[in-house]
Amino acid sequence: MTSRTLAVVAAGGALGSLARYAVGVALPHEPGGFPWGTLVVNVVGSFLLGVLTVLVLSTWSRRPLAQNFLGVGVLGGFTTFSAYSLELRDLLAADRPVLALLYAALTLAAGLGAAALGLSASVAAGRDEAA
Repeated sequence: MTSRTLAVVAAGGALGSLARYAVGVALPHEPGGFPWGTLVVNVVGSFLLGVLTVLVLSTWSRRPLAQNFLGVGVLGGFTTFSAYSLELRDLLAADRPVLALLYAALTLAAGLGAAALGLSASVAAGRDEAA
């Protein structure tokens, strides 16, 4: 790993983390409440990672700095499995098992669906441009 790669990952991570913080401020939740902010960043991040995957495999295959900046940096700083895990534990600790199960299932289903949608939308957009 070069110092240039570290710099682009760090810069991307700073931007992604700031964006995630902004979503958390815009969508706060009370203890024991549904963590909409974390759900939103993880679902949006999953969609964007699907889009980025298509770009990396096609258009940006020879742009490793852009890949690292956006994938590892921006999206790595934006999405959060650790907050998801902690908020899931908090819901259980607040004696909200049904809400915890809903949050776990919704995060998984929406994240997978968003990633698939990002992949397919990007592939379709690429076909439209080629036509």
